[in-house]
Amino acid sequence: MYRPRAFAVDNPVALHRVIRSRVFATLALVHDGDIHFAYAPVVLDADAGLGRIRFHLAKANPVASLADGTKFSVSFAGPDAYISPDWYETEGLVPTWNYVAIEGRGVARKLDRQGLVGLLEDLSAQEEAHLLPKRPWTLDKLPATRIDALLGAIEGFALSFETLEGKFKLSQDKKPADIAGALDGLEARGDVRSRVVAAAMRNETRGSRS
Repeated sequence: MYRPRAFAVDNPVALHRVIRSRVFATLALVHDGDIHFAYAPVVLDADAGLGRIRFHLAKANPVASLADGTKFSVSFAGPDAYISPDWYETEGLVPTWNYVAIEGRGVARKLDRQGLVGLLEDLSAQEEAHLLPKRPWTLDKLPATRIDALLGAIEGFALSFETLEGKFKLSQDKKPADIAGALDGLEARGDVRSRVVAAAMRNETRGSRS
C-alpha cells in the first residue's frame, strides 16, 4: 500500500496490537488472473517472526479449495473517520480521512483435524473473553456428532506472515494546533468511530508505535 513516511508503521508489536483489536480479516488471492476475496476472523500467534494467523473457511467457499499452498494478501481495517478542515487552525487545508490499515502476505497451509479443533477452541476463547463475566461458551458444549458435522463443513488454515506493514494516517503531518482542533472536532462529534480515531491520534502523539 502507499505509505508516506510520516504514516508508515513496521513495528510488529504495534501492528499486532491493532490486529488483536480488529480480528476480522479480508483475504485475497489471485487465481487464473482473477482476484478472489474471503472474510474471516483470525487468531493471531505472535511468538515468532512477524507472527502467524489461523482462520477457517466454509468448504463450500471456492477460496477454500484454492488456499492450501497459495500466497494470500491479508488486510485488517482499523478505525477511520472524516476530518473537516473547519477543525484546523491553519487556513486553506482540505477535507481528509484519518485511518489505520494493516496489510500482510504469506502462504496459507491447511490445518489437520487436531489443528482445526485447536483453532476453533482458541477463536471462541478469544472472543468469549470479551463477554466476561458471562460463563464462556466452549466447544465441548456440543455433542460429538455436531462437532464432527462442523469439522466436515469447514477447512482451517495457518498463514505465517512473510511481510507485515501498517499505515497509521493520524494527522502526523499537521501542526500541533491543527491536530488539537481535529481532536476536539472528533470528540465533539461523539460517535464511537470518531472517538476511537481520536484515541488513536492521542496514542500516536505519545509514541505508541513501539
